[in-house]
Amino acid sequence: MQERPQRLRRCQLSVPGSSEKMMQKAAGMGVDFVFLDLEDAVAPSEKRPARAKIVHALNGLDWGRTTRCVRINDLTTEYAYEDIIEVVEGARDNLDVIMLPKAMSAADVQFVDKLLSMMEKKLGLKKRIGIDVLIEEVEAMMRVEEIAASTPRLECLIFGMGDYSASQGISLRDIGGASGYPGDIWHYQRHKLTIAARAHRIDAVDGPFADFRDPDAFREECRRSMILGMVGKWAIHPSQVALAQEAFSPPAADVARARDMIQAYDQALAQGLGAVQYDGKMIDIASVRIVRNLVERADRIGM
Repeated sequence: MQERPQRLRRCQLSVPGSSEKMMQKAAGMGVDFVFLDLEDAVAPSEKRPARAKIVHALNGLDWGRTTRCVRINDLTTEYAYEDIIEVVEGARDNLDVIMLPKAMSAADVQFVDKLLSMMEKKLGLKKRIGIDVLIEEVEAMMRVEEIAASTPRLECLIFGMGDYSASQGISLRDIGGASGYPGDIWHYQRHKLTIAARAHRIDAVDGPFADFRDPDAFREECRRSMILGMVGKWAIHPSQVALAQEAFSPPAADVARARDMIQAYDQALAQGLGAVQYDGKMIDIASVRIVRNLVERADRIGM
């Protein structure tokens, strides 16, 4: 069994697959993760032509270290299976991840998994294409643990609060920013999704924030999801990319301190001690486990 790749997802940038200009711009931005969209950002009349544009962009543009993903249409549509077939056959090893929107159960993810497995064998692909899944319906949130456990190919769960709001009956005026509710209306959903993801060793990412003209509110949304253990957030506009990648990057001082803590603990272990004092506090295996997560993330970023 192949191990899941360790990908950076501090920011997942949404780019319409029907816009060659926007895809070209995205390729040069140095963003961690770009998904070329065949779903919401593309009109029905443009969905089929957009597949060829996406394949051309995946094969012809220099994406650098950016993870290349395509969001297909959901499995209730007539487009989904051909989205996968045409994009995978066209892009082959230049595609890293398929994003599945509106997954309702483990069976939905397993369908995509099986189709990809057959295509990888047929095409002789050298690497396994990953799957990211959007949790966008209340039924999916109820089954999020089952979805998280669906297949080893699954790499990430994403909270899609836009469609989820409609599914739960939340009004448009209460999405993003201050509402009349005394707290974060998404706390439970983010927490539940992140726990399911972490339990199955996959990433959790927060979905879009629509008002790209409000950077302070976007930063706050990043902060809230990061505190809960999510590893990144969507950007629906290029102006949000740097904000997200900064928010989900640990401060350099914290990384240096974490490395010192690990070194101090390792020295203590060598002396037969299970805990050691560091900077006026006692640290043990539980403390070090927390900071190792930070160091691993910093190493992945290249800090």
